[in-house]
Amino acid sequence: MYHDELPHEVILAIQRVLELPSGEDADPLDSLSNEFNSVAILNGFFPDEASLAHIASVQARLVESQREIQREIDALQVELKQNQDPTRMQLIQEMISDLFGQMSRIREKATESEAVVRNITKDIQVLDLAKRNLILSMTTLKRLQMLVNALAQLEDFVKEKKYADVAQTLAAVKQISGFFKPYISIQRISQVWKHIQELQGQIRTHLDRDFDAFYLQDPSKPIKPSVIADACSVVDVLGADVRGQIIERYVAIELKEYRRIFRTSDEAGQLDNISRRFAWFRRLLQTHEVEQGRVFPSEWRVGWYLLAKFSEITRDDLAALLSKTGASLTVKTLLDNLQSTAEFEASMVKKWATPFQEMLNTVATPHSAPPKTMTSAFEPHMNVFVDAQDKALADMLAPHRKGRLVKSPRPSLDVDHEIPGEDKNFMVLPSSTELFYFYGQSLEQCAKLSTGKPLFNLSALHKKWLRIYAEDVLVASLKRPISQVRRSTDSRFEVAELQQSSLVINTADYCQTTALELEEKIRGKVDDEFKEKISLQAERDHFLSVISAAIVIQLRELETACDPAFTAMSRSAWSTVKQVSGQSPHIVELVNVIDQVVESVKPLIEQKKYLRNFFDKACSLILAKFTNALVKSRPLKEIGAEQLLIDLQAVKACLLKMPGESLVTTTYTRGLTKSTTQLETLLKVIVTPVDPPEGFILNYTLLIKDASFSNFQKILDLKGTPKADQNNLLDSFLTITSTNDDLESTSFLSALDMDPAGPTQLSSNLSSPGGSRVSLPLSGGGAVTESSIFANLTSPGNSGPSTGASVADGRPGDQRQVFSDFRRFVSFGLRRDTQTPGQ
Repeated sequence: MYHDELPHEVILAIQRVLELPSGEDADPLDSLSNEFNSVAILNGFFPDEASLAHIASVQARLVESQREIQREIDALQVELKQNQDPTRMQLIQEMISDLFGQMSRIREKATESEAVVRNITKDIQVLDLAKRNLILSMTTLKRLQMLVNALAQLEDFVKEKKYADVAQTLAAVKQISGFFKPYISIQRISQVWKHIQELQGQIRTHLDRDFDAFYLQDPSKPIKPSVIADACSVVDVLGADVRGQIIERYVAIELKEYRRIFRTSDEAGQLDNISRRFAWFRRLLQTHEVEQGRVFPSEWRVGWYLLAKFSEITRDDLAALLSKTGASLTVKTLLDNLQSTAEFEASMVKKWATPFQEMLNTVATPHSAPPKTMTSAFEPHMNVFVDAQDKALADMLAPHRKGRLVKSPRPSLDVDHEIPGEDKNFMVLPSSTELFYFYGQSLEQCAKLSTGKPLFNLSALHKKWLRIYAEDVLVASLKRPISQVRRSTDSRFEVAELQQSSLVINTADYCQTTALELEEKIRGKVDDEFKEKISLQAERDHFLSVISAAIVIQLRELETACDPAFTAMSRSAWSTVKQVSGQSPHIVELVNVIDQVVESVKPLIEQKKYLRNFFDKACSLILAKFTNALVKSRPLKEIGAEQLLIDLQAVKACLLKMPGESLVTTTYTRGLTKSTTQLETLLKVIVTPVDPPEGFILNYTLLIKDASFSNFQKILDLKGTPKADQNNLLDSFLTITSTNDDLESTSFLSALDMDPAGPTQLSSNLSSPGGSRVSLPLSGGGAVTESSIFANLTSPGNSGPSTGASVADGRPGDQRQVFSDFRRFVSFGLRRDTQTPGQ
């Protein structure tokens, strides 16, 4: 332990031996631990700068302390030499030897004393043992006498059939005989024990004979009920095995007639006569309770034994009959018999206020499986019921599949008997309410009959028809027939399409919400082994996908309504505009159609979260089409860009007020402002004159804040700058930006498509709605963002000079490179050398 600190206990022991002081007054140098801190000691000597003047006195005190320690060390060394004197050590060893000798003599004296005491008390111990043996012998003989006398009395009582006295005496005999089990090897005890067994055999014979006579009720030899009641107390003394055999004998005799009458091969034992079985047992049970059953003790539960055995026989018969019926088994036959069986079991539960399974367990053995109920015989054939539900659902939804939709009030899942009346505030499809009403009815019916595998299979059927309803009813209603396809010249939106899609949104939302209630209701009824397997999440997600598709239909109508205005915008000759004159006519038309579509949609959609999502996607769509129309209408020139700025402000104002005060969100406003700001920045750069070039480029770098060659070329292309002037501007741009390291290598212009082709694709890459928003690709599930307008757009083609020179735009975060390869550097140098001074 050279480098390790000593244990704390050892340090304390050493301090006690050395009598070292502890506490604040202790000398730090006396510490035996590794916590010695020289800096703290120095700070104690010199607490401040002024104390440094006394360094000489401190040094003198330290020298004096060193001398004292040295003197103490010398004194201790002298004392150690004296203590190590060989003569003194020999004296200590002799003293230790004398001490060991004294201890040995004391041990010998103690042994001698113990032997004396043992000799004195030996006779007393023998007397105590003899006394204990005598008491035990007297007790045993007395008990043996009591046992013999009790056996004699018991023998007399058995002969006279005095069962009340037999029960009392037999209980005493069994209690006393238990004391003699360790002495069974003694001949006399063995004879008594054998006699006890013989008497119990005689009692058992008398009991069997008397119970059979009582069961069969022979008029010539009547047995009084009081005799059987006393005999039952004797049976309780004999034990549970004898009691079980007595009860089983009684149950077999009582149900013998049932087996004969209701054989499966006879007419009375067929499925259509199952109610007669239960009526027969009720009569038997009534007779038992009025006559024979009154003599049995209530704790015997003989009625439960009758019920359990009757259930076992009936279950086996039903299983055989159902298997024999096979494919000819009808739903009506199955449900009627199952209903009768379930009602009978429920009546027995109500009669005894005890679970049916607990009553059946009375006949179960410790190592056997729990008995099954009678209704369990129907479970293997419940597929007939499930198939009937499948057919009923197919017939119910047949008129609605592949068809158009109508409005209906919205009820909830928890409907017991009838669908509620009309409520104008909720507009969903009647087929959806009918579907979930049917689900509720079939679920309740099946749960009353079985909560095991049949209920689980029914839930799988529910899942199947939820998917079919979503596809064949809701999604199919969104597909416009070929005869109704809109002509390209038709510029108006169709109100019917908006109504249809809104109805689908409300219905799909109702379905996915009610499906969650259905899932919870099934989980609450099905057996524990199936609870974790019940899930309708996939079906709920499917309905959310339907909502996404319906919102796309509404966006398609909005796009169609806006197309004429954006077409006019893309065909505008901005280069010929001489002055700015308020909003353009096509923008006024655009704002009007947006307001018309929005006002048509708002009152139709029930949930605000889907309206907010529609507005998010609509905003992204309109700004994307505005951007595409702007690019297509180039060249813009300065005056055209100013006019587009005014038009953009009008579109922005329209989009800001589009959701309304109750639906507008901070995220929506912030995203819209960001996107329109980017377009404004683009137009402000275009508005700036190219003369002088340095001022134009400086304005570009201040507004766009990138050094991208291709982005700057896009601005020149949009502005309509002649190709000859573009060369000078591009050269100047490379020269200026090559020395400015603060500029980024990319900006929002990098995603701007200079050759937009075709309409905006709305139906691709849709994702299911989640949470409170429906996630569509146009805005990424949120408000308008930069990527919603410029993402997924290709870079411009050969719109710049045909010199082969270009600058590659780096990705965000990469180091900007003005010349990405040697060939571009050479091309740039050749172009500068071949320029004329006038250019």
